[in-house]
Amino acid sequence: MNKPLRRIAIFCGLLVFALLLRDNWIQYVQADELKNHDKNRRVLIARYSQPRGNIIVDGQPITGSVETNGTDFKYKRTYKNGPMWAPVTGYASQAYDANQIEKLEDGILTGNDDRLFFNRTIDMITGKKQKGGDVITTLNGKAQEAAFKGLGDKKGAVAALDPRTGKILALASTPSYDPSTIAGGSSKDEKAWNALKPKNDKDDPMLNRALRQTYPPGSTFKVVTAAAALENGKYTDIDAPTNSPDPWKLPLSTQDLPNEGNIPCKNASLRQALRYSCNTVFGKLGDDLGKEKMREQAEKFGFNETVDTPVRAYASVYPKDMDRPGNAMSAIGQFDNRATPLQMAMIAAAIANDGKMMKPYMVDSLRAPNLNTVEQTDPEEMGRPVSQENARKLQDMMETVVKEGTGTSAQIPGVTVGGKTGTAQHGVANSKNPYAWFISYAKGNDGSPVAVAVVIEGSNTLRGDIAGGKLAAPIAKSVMQAVLETEGNK
Repeated sequence: MNKPLRRIAIFCGLLVFALLLRDNWIQYVQADELKNHDKNRRVLIARYSQPRGNIIVDGQPITGSVETNGTDFKYKRTYKNGPMWAPVTGYASQAYDANQIEKLEDGILTGNDDRLFFNRTIDMITGKKQKGGDVITTLNGKAQEAAFKGLGDKKGAVAALDPRTGKILALASTPSYDPSTIAGGSSKDEKAWNALKPKNDKDDPMLNRALRQTYPPGSTFKVVTAAAALENGKYTDIDAPTNSPDPWKLPLSTQDLPNEGNIPCKNASLRQALRYSCNTVFGKLGDDLGKEKMREQAEKFGFNETVDTPVRAYASVYPKDMDRPGNAMSAIGQFDNRATPLQMAMIAAAIANDGKMMKPYMVDSLRAPNLNTVEQTDPEEMGRPVSQENARKLQDMMETVVKEGTGTSAQIPGVTVGGKTGTAQHGVANSKNPYAWFISYAKGNDGSPVAVAVVIEGSNTLRGDIAGGKLAAPIAKSVMQAVLETEGNK
């Protein structure tokens, strides 16, 4: 072969090699990227070519699918009581993708999960259409209904847990939205989607306030401060007087830390201080313990870490860099520490469970179309923020709050209830209506089956009537009653 032909042959060989290299690169290296690309409409068409599997509560689906017309997407998602369940399900939309459980468990719900390969193979052999699997939740329908109806037209959230397992029993957030209104790809869905954006609705109904909004916890945080005092040996007897002057000046300041009203806080015992919600006692305790011990105790309860439920809950915050006055104010829940409703429910649950904190979760199992279990969630211990002995002391204190303190509106006849109210300042110089909090648990025959946190961010209630005991405690009570009735019918 002469030199020009040899060069041409080498050049053509290089072209063939480059073609093979590019082909393999696309098929193997870029396969997943191209498969999941936003503009790969074939994948989207396949995704909506059959009904999605369902999200299940109490054995019944709270979702469905319906055929659509005028589009190459054959099915779209539907929701039963959509606004009530939106904080749990999230949305699945032909136009706007999905979020929360709908997004995280999309593979199971569409039937494309690798764990459903056997089911897909059988369907292909038998000529059946591909089916999606189901997501079985831990939610309690009656408790969710009580939480959602209790919130009503108020802006706020509820989180309820089973302290023994960590199962999420209720997760409500208001104002809410109906995911069905944005499930399609029509102009009507687009209008609904735009109306839900924060710039068009200042109340931000798509915000999951139970998991993804942090608030100053107010006096509910005094339970954490009491736990730090007991765990660090500052006090051991919850009925012994504390070294707590009233008035008490904030450290490095000439300003007194005020109490709310004429209440007996001078040298009050831990029990009485929690009963009356004495700022002076808990502010001084925080200062005596110091910011490091206070932060360590908060972190034992889960502060400064995200929690996957599997939907991610934002981290509650106990700041690392604070001066002494800031730490003292944080000890009463009124400085830069912030908490989600889920976090505060975790605190109540850990105390109710004798000091053992279980990881919160809302997906009990994943189920294949043939009803076989693909994955089962087992309860998981997160830690022990307080000893059993100190947890029971904290229970005594919280039960006193409900028996004869600020939380009497949460009393349930014949049931032992523990709780703590909170009213957190809001806005510059407390210029806006405060947040109303209540955290609680109820005891049944087999330990405590429910712990609840309620926060009211906004309502039509007159400012002078906004208090955790008045607004939040009755909602917590109704949620606890719903769970107890469910437990009793098992």
